Amino acid sequence: MKYHPIDNKLYIKNRKNFMAQMKPSSLAVFNSNDIYPISADSTMPFEQSRDILYLSGVDQEESILVLFPDAPDAKHREILFLRETNEHIAVWEGEKLTKERALDVSGIATVYWLSDFDKVFYEVMTQADIIYFNTNEHYRANVETETREARFIKATKDKFPAHSWAKSNPILQRLRSVKDPIELELLQTACDITNKGFRRVLGFVQPGVWEYEIEAEYMHEFLRNRSKKFAYTPIIASGNNANVLHYIENNQQCKDGDLILMDVGAEYANYSSDMTRTIPVNGRFTKRQKDVYNAVNRVKNDATKMLVPGAYWKEYHIEVGKLMTSELIGLGLIDKADVQNENPDWPAYKKYFMHGTSHHMGLDTHDYGLLFEPMQAGNVFTVEPGIYIPDEGFGVRLEDDVVIQETGEPFNLMGNIPIEVDEIEDLMNS
Repeated sequence: MKYHPIDNKLYIKNRKNFMAQMKPSSLAVFNSNDIYPISADSTMPFEQSRDILYLSGVDQEESILVLFPDAPDAKHREILFLRETNEHIAVWEGEKLTKERALDVSGIATVYWLSDFDKVFYEVMTQADIIYFNTNEHYRANVETETREARFIKATKDKFPAHSWAKSNPILQRLRSVKDPIELELLQTACDITNKGFRRVLGFVQPGVWEYEIEAEYMHEFLRNRSKKFAYTPIIASGNNANVLHYIENNQQCKDGDLILMDVGAEYANYSSDMTRTIPVNGRFTKRQKDVYNAVNRVKNDATKMLVPGAYWKEYHIEVGKLMTSELIGLGLIDKADVQNENPDWPAYKKYFMHGTSHHMGLDTHDYGLLFEPMQAGNVFTVEPGIYIPDEGFGVRLEDDVVIQETGEPFNLMGNIPIEVDEIEDLMNS
């Protein structure tokens, strides 16, 4: 890992909070992700399952976490199973966690090698009545691949048919959506790295550069600041490409007079940042570009103020729609008749702003969080309004990551990243 060690009190607290919500005489199991093949002997880079990471800090393949708060044997209330390491593995793959190092990382004292799993797991299952399975129930999930977790669930149901089972996900949805101060520091680091990348790009962009060259500038700055990668596939969309919401080809040349919409974010310690900025290729906005840009920025600023404890995601988006409607009328893109005759299921503003404004942020770019429950302090949301005008050849989106506070306005983790028109123009022309 490139990131600095993380205080294991985060994981000790996370496990305590999770186990406090488990039913009596129950245990929960969490598996690492698979390493997925590409072809021949190639594999995709390993990405740890965020749930076992959240509960243990173990960022390593072939790891299993078992939580059994009512275990008769106190040493089996928290158990880690790890792939056994040796000198051969260290030479060919790099060092893996030893039992001693696993304790330092996770705060878990009982660590077995994976070869002992079947024996130990059978023992603890005979002492439990309920097993919590860890399924992915995120509202955006669309999983076709059979995961390591899915295979484990299938095998366990076959081997222990008399046990009852429950779901870990509802507990994790609530816990993971409220960030610990240590998590907020990690998110702030990811945003600070993104800030460095953006400032580097402001000094690089000029007519004639290619979108992929801009992507490379971000990646250079991310890597040199201990980020292993983009938090998600970056969007570098110049001109009309900005009107394709998930444009990821990044293969066009940037032309004088165009805008570039850049939706990028660095990860740090597996925590995501999510930034969007829109800048002029030549360093100067036209009057029309500036008017649209400032309209989007006003919506972003006013929407941010609505993210307070007790607010509901659905009602929040309705109110943001009203803000956007007013701005679009001011820009001459829609008129009052359009609003009066609009379809309630697809309001007039949706022609130019067709996506949502906010989503949870954290270990995942679209992080866990129950959208039908009220917002609370410690939630981290994006705020990302946009106006897309294919007929005029450009689109504008602006996005920050903010933390809901107990009182007052949310704290903007991206408050140091340039966003005002004058600031961007000054930096690009300095």
